[in-house]
Amino acid sequence: MSIDTDKMRKRLSHYSVAAMEASGAWASKRRLASAMRRVIEQLVTSNAPEAELETAAEALERYGDRLEKHPKGSKYEGFAESSNAGTPNAFFDQSPIIGLANPIAPPLELRAEGDKVVGRANFGSAYEGPPSCVHGGWVAAAFDELLGMAQSLTGNPGMTGTLNVVYKRPTPLHTELRFEARVDEIDGRKIFASGEAFAGDTLTARATGIFISFRGDTFQELVALREDRNKASG
Repeated sequence: MSIDTDKMRKRLSHYSVAAMEASGAWASKRRLASAMRRVIEQLVTSNAPEAELETAAEALERYGDRLEKHPKGSKYEGFAESSNAGTPNAFFDQSPIIGLANPIAPPLELRAEGDKVVGRANFGSAYEGPPSCVHGGWVAAAFDELLGMAQSLTGNPGMTGTLNVVYKRPTPLHTELRFEARVDEIDGRKIFASGEAFAGDTLTARATGIFISFRGDTFQELVALREDRNKASG
């Protein structure tokens, strides 16, 4: 099956989530996540005294108790790896890789440039694997998100079937990294994508992936399971 590039271009604008202006609780959630991200980064390299760490831990425990008293959202907004929903922003903001409202996200910024999806990220000390280098698992996670977004723009979004990462050189921390991905081929329900990671002009890793487009009501079944779990947990 050929790749409908015109269809892909029309869908690209839905992914400029980071550029969207947030307001109300959404903006506050992004602000809180950013503050937590800063705490995480400082904590892993801090030599603060025990008393300082104890004070911070107690404050966070108290706030965790406060948040736990509020109801959990049960509605799943948006589509995983897809722009089919009218407002996919809430989902992407919660992503562990690109979500501005998720404190564990680096975050990776994704956008379209022509027929490619391009990502940029700067991994701090919290993501360290080898000394001064990004943990390979986070490199793979970034590729999973990057290639997943590229394949979803075909209009037949699915989930990762296989992901193969070849590490060419260590990927440095505290460095502006550039990721690129594109769709190479569509064969029935299989969507083939590939991408690369660069630090400056240096290729640090390359990835290929096969994504399997959703069959029937698979996605809605997963959403229903998520909502049932949230209801059960209060």
